[in-house]
Amino acid sequence: MKHTLKFSLTLLIGLMALITAFLFKQPLWAQIIVTMAGSLVALSMMIEMVKTLKSGKYGIDLLAITAIIATLAVGEYWAALMVLVMLTGGDSLEDYAAHKAGRELKALLDNSPQTAHLIEAAGLRDVSVDQLQIHDQVLIKPGELVPVDGHVLDGQSLFDESSLTGESQPVEKAPQDELMSGSVNGDTSITMQVDQLAADSQYQAIVKLVEASANQPAKFVRMADRYAVPFTLVAYIIAGIAWWVSKDPVRFAEVLVVASPCPLILAAPIALISGMSRASRNGIIIKNGTTIEKLAGAKAIAFDKTGTITNGQLTLDQVVPQNGFTEASLLQLAASAEQESSHILARSLVAASDAATRLPLTDLQEVTGAGVIATFAATQQTVKVGKLNFVAPEQPTATLKQTAVHVAVNDQYAGYITFIDHLRAEAPKTIQELQTLGFQQLTMLTGDQQATADQIAQQVGITDVHAGCLPIDKIHLLEQTAPDNRPIVMVGDGVNDAPSLATADVGIAMGAHGATAASESADVVILKDDLNRVSRAVQIARDTMSIARQSVLIGIAICVILMLIASTGIVPALIGAMFQEVVDTVSILYSLKARKDRPLLK
Repeated sequence: MKHTLKFSLTLLIGLMALITAFLFKQPLWAQIIVTMAGSLVALSMMIEMVKTLKSGKYGIDLLAITAIIATLAVGEYWAALMVLVMLTGGDSLEDYAAHKAGRELKALLDNSPQTAHLIEAAGLRDVSVDQLQIHDQVLIKPGELVPVDGHVLDGQSLFDESSLTGESQPVEKAPQDELMSGSVNGDTSITMQVDQLAADSQYQAIVKLVEASANQPAKFVRMADRYAVPFTLVAYIIAGIAWWVSKDPVRFAEVLVVASPCPLILAAPIALISGMSRASRNGIIIKNGTTIEKLAGAKAIAFDKTGTITNGQLTLDQVVPQNGFTEASLLQLAASAEQESSHILARSLVAASDAATRLPLTDLQEVTGAGVIATFAATQQTVKVGKLNFVAPEQPTATLKQTAVHVAVNDQYAGYITFIDHLRAEAPKTIQELQTLGFQQLTMLTGDQQATADQIAQQVGITDVHAGCLPIDKIHLLEQTAPDNRPIVMVGDGVNDAPSLATADVGIAMGAHGATAASESADVVILKDDLNRVSRAVQIARDTMSIARQSVLIGIAICVILMLIASTGIVPALIGAMFQEVVDTVSILYSLKARKDRPLLK
């Protein structure tokens, strides 16, 4: 809005100058009006440029300031006015283009979940989503938004998650399936249980990420800064030679008018914002333009194992009963005891059992960090499910290489159930694509045992494996990456791997869950639980940087050609200023190509 206001004021000043010169026949006063306005703009730009230089970056407004001063000094005040219109209009056009490019990001804010149908003993009660508590039960009617993160308790329906994950096809959800806040229910009412508070849910996490990405536009100009110094020197050399050869200072002004650095100022920011918009449509939130630059140039990538290369969703593997129990009876008792728990292992047990065989609970007691104690009046049994030292402390400790829960019935040890974390189906393809993209180093960093880590790494094609890593070990390994292999990317779950994500040049969080997506340590968040989005993010970043670089170079090339033409004196300063608008338009339109989805790596 600020740039639009400046543009409007400049147009108003221009209109006043035109009326004064041609209607009231007072060209001197028109010149005074333009000169005063131009001097104020040049002064404000000079102040901003000094601030930029103090921050350690190159100023790219020097040419524009010189062009305004030079045209005013030689009496070409109409050309000076045109330069003012060009600069303020260019800034206003940048605002418009940035708004257009960021439309998909802002669309997330349009339909925020506000209310929920809370299920109580007396019936339904509409409450604010902020009032919902974990374990509350909520009814979601057809066409309504999921208010907070949770899972389906009863019913089956299709859900539209496209605004969250970029997945266009509706996803079918059945009992025990997870629901993300902000997704839209199809044509069947379902009952869900709340797993996350509104503040910690997926939708609010994405809103925070969108706001963070929108608040960091200043970093986008870094790539343009690299071209600013040589471009400025070339412009001054051509202008200086033209002045020296022609002995006419007007020639100096004419060259600098077409040398205005608007392509440098506009091209890179618009291309990078467009790339962020494109990524968001693919279920990828990139927090700032600097991350796109780093990701495009990345040469090495490291992965966590659990929840990243594997699903992170444990499924039942083996049921090992003791004498007096069968596999079926052990699973029935364990699932019955855990049927009201929201723990990940409890949900895996319930999902693996038959609802018709589960026993009704008389009493349930959860012991944090240990397990549950369930009572079944129908069978006169008390069942403990959880860690071995809680379930049967007198039982000899068993050395199990897998995650397991132990079961005791009426204080008699009944056996244990193991779980396994499966490899993501898309993991091998992702690793292959990254190798095709030229990544020189692919590493797995995991706290798991060496044998398990090696087995998973072999299946996906990773040869550099570091197992048994504590968080500090992962940090040290990332810090020791050779300069030739930087920038390095770290892919993790965003919570347990937060220190590693912060240490890497680019941290990518697999954010299928709200708490993960909210990780402030990640530079990129993959909203859909799909590892293949990592390689897609790299490809989008590279494509975006290619377009940004091309748009800058196209703008520079056209400017240099115009400068050489202007140095001959055949282009008046006013016409040269008009040509500069054409350069701006070409640069902006080319930069907006980064918004469009195109086939990438096949």
